[in-house]
Amino acid sequence: MCGICGIVDLKFKKRIEESLIYPMTKILQHRGPDAENFYYDGSISFGFTRLGIIDLTGGIQPIFNEDRSIVMICNGEIFNYIELRKLLECKGHVFRTNTDVETLIHLYEEKGRDMFNYLNGQFSFVIFDYKTRSLLCGRDHFGIAPFFYTVVDDFFIFGSEIKSILQHPAVKREVDLIGLDQIFTFPGLIGSRTMFKNIRSLDNGHYLEIRDQNINEVEYWDLVYPETGVSEIEDKGEEYYIERLDELITNSIKLRLRADVPVGLYVSGGLDSSIVASKAQILRPQNSYKSFSIDFLDKELSESKYQRFLANKLQFDHHEIMFTMQDISQRLSKAIYYSETPLKETYNCASMALSEKVRNENIKVVLTGEGADELFAGYIGYRFDKMREMTESSFNTEEMKERMLRLELWGREDFIYERNYGAFNKVKFELYSPQINSYYSDINCMNHPLINKDRLCNRDVIHVRSYVDYKMRIVNHLVADHGDRMAYANSIEARYPFLDKELVEFVKQIPTTYLLNGFDEKYILKRMGERFLPQKITQREKFSFVAPGSCELLKRNNEYINDILSYETIKRQGYFNPDTVEMLKKKYMSEDFNLNVPFDPDLLITVLTFGVFIKEFNMPNLN
Repeated sequence: MCGICGIVDLKFKKRIEESLIYPMTKILQHRGPDAENFYYDGSISFGFTRLGIIDLTGGIQPIFNEDRSIVMICNGEIFNYIELRKLLECKGHVFRTNTDVETLIHLYEEKGRDMFNYLNGQFSFVIFDYKTRSLLCGRDHFGIAPFFYTVVDDFFIFGSEIKSILQHPAVKREVDLIGLDQIFTFPGLIGSRTMFKNIRSLDNGHYLEIRDQNINEVEYWDLVYPETGVSEIEDKGEEYYIERLDELITNSIKLRLRADVPVGLYVSGGLDSSIVASKAQILRPQNSYKSFSIDFLDKELSESKYQRFLANKLQFDHHEIMFTMQDISQRLSKAIYYSETPLKETYNCASMALSEKVRNENIKVVLTGEGADELFAGYIGYRFDKMREMTESSFNTEEMKERMLRLELWGREDFIYERNYGAFNKVKFELYSPQINSYYSDINCMNHPLINKDRLCNRDVIHVRSYVDYKMRIVNHLVADHGDRMAYANSIEARYPFLDKELVEFVKQIPTTYLLNGFDEKYILKRMGERFLPQKITQREKFSFVAPGSCELLKRNNEYINDILSYETIKRQGYFNPDTVEMLKKKYMSEDFNLNVPFDPDLLITVLTFGVFIKEFNMPNLN
């Protein structure tokens, strides 16, 4: 992957100043420290920073087609590029490089907007077609590769990170309060929302077509589960699903091992990363892989015995980081700078430290196990759903109100996602400043579109939760601020074998009884893993990692953190009620107080990281 940015004059009157692209590109050098390049014609200006992974000598961008009537820049990897290249060469297309992303420009020539149906990868790209004077901007199925954009004075301004867009002098810095409310309410930002007002994220599985000053956004893919009673899933037997799952995961990992540089592996000690690591070793037994894990002094958080066990069994060159509370304090501001959003937990600091270790070992690419929990019913919420189906509920007035709110949010009153939102509205109202509360209904994220409720209607409750997790947890959190941004902070590309289009399309057809068997989560994945993993891994109880939160940070009496949460700072910024923040600080620091995370929200960690966000990006006070 790389960093891309650019400016397009939607009027095509050559109004762009050439000098503007240079600071926009320079600030993305952490995404591509190996090379940079530019393209400029007065109406179009592209910037590119490269992290060389495939075709180390010939993969510089922008890339042109044969007659230079089409120009493209891409951040990402096209994993099935070898197969696509063969097909395109048979059609007469001439390739000038051996890089994977050159297939995009020739596939566009051949298939136009239908090109997305042929791609398996993690990508965001921009293609400008001089013949039609049109721009095509696309993002991968799962939103692994970021793409942000805004429109100011009829200039379309885009970048792999928002900090690049902010370098343009016409772009204003203003907090998106709906985005802030999303972070308090849900796992993170949702859909096209960012923390910067008027700067949007292109939705995963979508593309933009820009022509004649019109911007048209189109969905080309989504995780659409079959409807119950309409297209019932045929049960082909457990062994069939194990066999096919094994085949597809193996192929996904094989594709993601394609690189002209060494590939490393994240080893957490859990089932998912163990499957990826073991399969990689089976596919390339001659390799001496480097593996990486993070450990904590707190024994309740440590998984080191499982990490070391697997790494030793597979004979990896294993590297372990011991992470402490001091590391969190020291890395917090940097984590927010690269995440470009406030956070609900501190684990991004650990992720960033891990990618730093990877870079120090001269590895550019790592494979990770993210995405399996959301697709194979791995979280405790899936078991709670099943328990509720087995018990009868009695409804009081408050519960009836919650059920009506759930119906509004999800299109079904029986689905509970993380908490009771009516009750939580009261908590947020106490936390926000009087000024925000005066127009709270306008910024309340539950009064704005969240996800497509039609994708939840008439679905098995396991598929309902999986879809919501996919849209609200995976896309803009796990593979975004937690994944892409923390890896690229240290010029590392993370790849996600479980987020493979062909694999996910198959998982949609697995009967849910093989996902959650009784109360055994990820049942079919465990059964598949038993073929090559030791019982110590497949039979261990699921470990729910919880990063140290604001309680621990406050007790360290750090001057920087104390200043961010001080009464004066909170009051001056105007977003939160300083009296409520002071009350929470006193409560969180008391010796007998403990947050039951993840069931109790750590309100202060979001207030703290929002304060860091304001500072790092020089955002205006509300007052």
